Amino acid sequence: MHLQQNISLKPYNTFGIDVAAEYFTELNDIDHLPEITSLPYEKHILGGGSNILLTKPVTGLVIHNKLKGITVEKEDKNHVWLRVQAGEIWHDLVLYAINNGLGGIENLALIPGTVGASPMQNIGAYGVEAKETIESVSFWYWKERKTLTYNNRECNFGYRDSIFKQELRDKTFITSVVYKLNKRPQYNISYGAIAHELENMGVQELSVKAIAYAVIHIRTSKLPDPKVIGNAGSFFKNPTISKKQFDLLRIKYPNIPSYPVSDDLIKVPAGWLIEQCGWKGYKKGDTGVHTKQALVLVNYGTANGDEVWKLSGEIVHSVKELFGIELEREVQVW
Repeated sequence: MHLQQNISLKPYNTFGIDVAAEYFTELNDIDHLPEITSLPYEKHILGGGSNILLTKPVTGLVIHNKLKGITVEKEDKNHVWLRVQAGEIWHDLVLYAINNGLGGIENLALIPGTVGASPMQNIGAYGVEAKETIESVSFWYWKERKTLTYNNRECNFGYRDSIFKQELRDKTFITSVVYKLNKRPQYNISYGAIAHELENMGVQELSVKAIAYAVIHIRTSKLPDPKVIGNAGSFFKNPTISKKQFDLLRIKYPNIPSYPVSDDLIKVPAGWLIEQCGWKGYKKGDTGVHTKQALVLVNYGTANGDEVWKLSGEIVHSVKELFGIELEREVQVW
């Protein structure tokens, strides 16, 4: 294990915020976890850095998860169970599934970050969530100094949420995830944009590859590339409100988009709410709101984390004032 001091985290976060880590190390082998556990520093886990906002220098130890490997745990005539190390790039896993004709995660193509974030965040897009394919999650428990495995139910998955963001927050290091993928895919094109994109692509027969590439086309047309413009993707969660509140809003805003969650709950796109408040394309200094997707806050160059955080607060306030809806930030703040 190689321990470094005062390392800039700018290359390790997609917002491109330049702050330093007091201590920094890369983890390539889980056998080093006991040694790392013994270090007397507060520990911060860094994967792809695509869902964090750095607002100040990071005290303690930043551990960059570089655990790699995809192996077949077992298979039957209908499914394949893959054990994937948490440092693998998520989109590389999607490509692996596509190349092997395995279905279940094709709608999640091009989501940035690592496999370790998929259970923590319960990542989701275009009508699919990671929890639908996750069989189990293995993790190192800092306090007990041992590896544990939780099944899907024990992970307490919710909307962009899990036990790893709640009860086990800062207490574990996710090491690997087992996914149950389908040899006979059941396609989900319920999200309207996918069907429209497939039609534009001239796709006659559905496949995991066709759906994945439709998703990739949609994402690249709407979302900025972090290598070009610093960002962390969707900054806010889509809020869920009561049907009663939604019906009242629809009187004033007949075109308000929505997705039913249950008989009593409705999900409203945060991007639409933000856009109605006039934020889309907003720019102040080097921070702003993306011109094509109001859900994405951006760093055009030298913005710092505090500036981005302040902007997000102004957006939360304006949406609350206009719609009576409290937006919740999806991005983790360090």
